[in-house]
Amino acid sequence: MRRLLAGALAGLLTGAVALGVAELTAAITGPRGTPVVAVGETAINLTPVPVKDFAIAHFGSHDKEALITGIVVLLAAFAALIGALAVRRIAYGLGGLAVFAGIGVAAAAHLPDATAVDVMPTLAGAGVAVAALVVLVRAVRVAFPAAESPAFFEGITSFEDPASAEGTARPDRRRFLIAGAGAAALAAAAGGLGDQLTGRFSVAPGEVKLPVPAVAARAVPLGTDLRIGGLTPFFTSNSSFYRVDTDLVLPQVRPDTWTLRIDGMVDRELEITFAELLRMPLTENDMTLVCVSNSVGGSYAGNARWLGVPLAGLLRKAGVKAGADQVLSTATDGMTISTPIATIMDGREALLAVGMNGQPLPIAHGFPARMLVPGLYGYVSATKWVTRLTLTTFARQRAYWTQRGYAAQAPIKTESRIDVPKPLAQVKAGRVAVAGVAWAPATGIAAVEVNVDNGPWHRAELAAVDAIDTWRQWMWAWDATPGLHTLQVRATDNSGVTQTSQRAQVFPNGASGWDSTVVTVT
Repeated sequence: MRRLLAGALAGLLTGAVALGVAELTAAITGPRGTPVVAVGETAINLTPVPVKDFAIAHFGSHDKEALITGIVVLLAAFAALIGALAVRRIAYGLGGLAVFAGIGVAAAAHLPDATAVDVMPTLAGAGVAVAALVVLVRAVRVAFPAAESPAFFEGITSFEDPASAEGTARPDRRRFLIAGAGAAALAAAAGGLGDQLTGRFSVAPGEVKLPVPAVAARAVPLGTDLRIGGLTPFFTSNSSFYRVDTDLVLPQVRPDTWTLRIDGMVDRELEITFAELLRMPLTENDMTLVCVSNSVGGSYAGNARWLGVPLAGLLRKAGVKAGADQVLSTATDGMTISTPIATIMDGREALLAVGMNGQPLPIAHGFPARMLVPGLYGYVSATKWVTRLTLTTFARQRAYWTQRGYAAQAPIKTESRIDVPKPLAQVKAGRVAVAGVAWAPATGIAAVEVNVDNGPWHRAELAAVDAIDTWRQWMWAWDATPGLHTLQVRATDNSGVTQTSQRAQVFPNGASGWDSTVVTVT
């Protein structure tokens, strides 16, 4: 048993060496080629939609950390198994390493725009791991011979190598300890150095100086933010803004190498550099973004002041040919998103954004440029790290999420959310502020109503309007009486549509239903 446990430890150390060397190699070739990242990215792309929705719903913004943790745990278990098998027969262990390398190579090769360079980290890690496994297994066999006798166990705690009375050499534990320590040191040094060197791929958005907008957003009216404790602020800070994408490693795009290509069903193809983009007249617009993964009452919605070039002007410059009804946008990570051309050209403030809340776009939110179209869920409008706009038709080409069954066209549903009181909160009887936010981007919120225990609806007080593309805060003063109560909210937009009470899941075009919260009044 001790021999097998030592073999499993040898396998774990071998796996650590493989990952450490792969990390160091990726510091030269590029971070997305590391085995964990490559396998994770491929797993994301191959995972069925219901599983993705489950991960987002239950892990939230930590879904990627959960995936990486799961992959590392599986790799550790596989490595331990490889080591345990290798002490029986080294060919078994080498075969397991071959399987490990094959999975990593296949995953790296499956990445969008993959090249031979992307498989090098896995191959380098596997190559060094072979040598590490052979050394460690030999040390295990010397330290823990297959035929263990009582005399063998008598010296189990000794690091000495004395001979027995009959002259038979005792197990050599020092060799295993030295080999194991060496493997651990190699894994730590390679991984640590690789992590440090990987920083050379990072870009610094803060070095970009944004020009003054040609069309500035108007000052936010007084009363837009009700400033109630626990209520979501009117503007969402860059650091607090939700992030949902398929990337384990954020794309690092240098602005001096970035270009936007506009092609497809156009009169003339365009290619625009980042410097040329910044020289164009820029527009500011306050806009609320909502992810299709946002459940009723969820937090995948945010409001910011964006700066960018109007998309409609770019499309007019390229010339839209008759019959084109879709902009198929492509990001540097290979993501594709389909947007109806009509929603870009109908007068709403659709932008190719370069700024967010007065700063260059953060890397996590699409630096150096992203698309934004008010009134559409992000998966059909808000391409981050965008590099190409292809004008085509919905019949001819389908984007990433529509290939997976999501609706090709998905306007944001009119929704509202209760922020305070929090679910299961205890409040004192008397006047209680019930407050939250409501949104219907590109249409605007006209009214919000609240009821208690399915009773009559009460009109809430609305905060001042900033723009129809943004959410509105609301507040209702509740004369709370002791007991357990359920609060519900619904909103009506400027077109007269009141959000439905009918519950719908996120798939295929966004969740619906009334948000509710249960509170105890004492």
